[in-house]
Amino acid sequence: MAVFVAEQISKRFVDGPRPLQALLPVSFEVEAGEIVCLVGPSGSGKSTLLRIMGGLIEPDSGAMWFEGEPHRAPNTAIGFVFQKTNLMPWRTVLQNVLLPIEIQHKKVTDADRAHAEALLATMGLKEFEHAYPRQLSGGMNQRVVLARTLMQRPRLLLMDEPFGQLDALTRERLNLELLRLQAAQKITIFMVTHSIPEAVLLADRIFVLSERPGRLIAQVAVSLPRPRTLAMMSTPAFGEIAMQVRRWIGETPDFDEATQSSRAVETLD
Repeated sequence: MAVFVAEQISKRFVDGPRPLQALLPVSFEVEAGEIVCLVGPSGSGKSTLLRIMGGLIEPDSGAMWFEGEPHRAPNTAIGFVFQKTNLMPWRTVLQNVLLPIEIQHKKVTDADRAHAEALLATMGLKEFEHAYPRQLSGGMNQRVVLARTLMQRPRLLLMDEPFGQLDALTRERLNLELLRLQAAQKITIFMVTHSIPEAVLLADRIFVLSERPGRLIAQVAVSLPRPRTLAMMSTPAFGEIAMQVRRWIGETPDFDEATQSSRAVETLD
């Protein structure tokens, strides 16, 4: 069952020195409980598409549906994790996690506090509830952001390059943590990443955007079994999927039209 449907979504920015077509019309569906990773060249409109999905930017054309209902504005059932942590430096870790509840309900109940504490324990941050963001590492702060987003129990989680600023080892650990959380809570995830290995490790499907103006040129199925492990990254199957994505992006010069037809799961023009 599709939890999110986009039909002919496009975006053109006109507030700069000259108009910029960010996205050509794109259409796709995201199934409930799956992880979709969106990759593409820099400037191809990945973050723009994600913000449109989250209701933060109005599309110029097209329509969207979330859980069968028309979707245009922010929805508390859709969580958003940005590239930057945006934690309040004067609030403790626990206070930061509780912030969305304070804003939305004007108060924090004992049940809310228990939920926040449980999330921090799940993230391995139980001993840091009363610490401040400046006292934590980048990876720990990103886990605080994820806990804060999960406080509202989102059914769709949008993630914009959430681990891009982290070192490789921390990034891998958080990838595994995200996989564990998604398996436990059955959250649908749509994530932008510049890392093709990260996309292959996480995703059920990988969407590929073209150079700007972005259009959805491929959906690549990731057939690796779950649960995923880091050991899979050294297997031929993992390397083949990664190479297929690289060819679609244009990082290899020998990907002709016949190869595209045989390798792609689905091409969207």
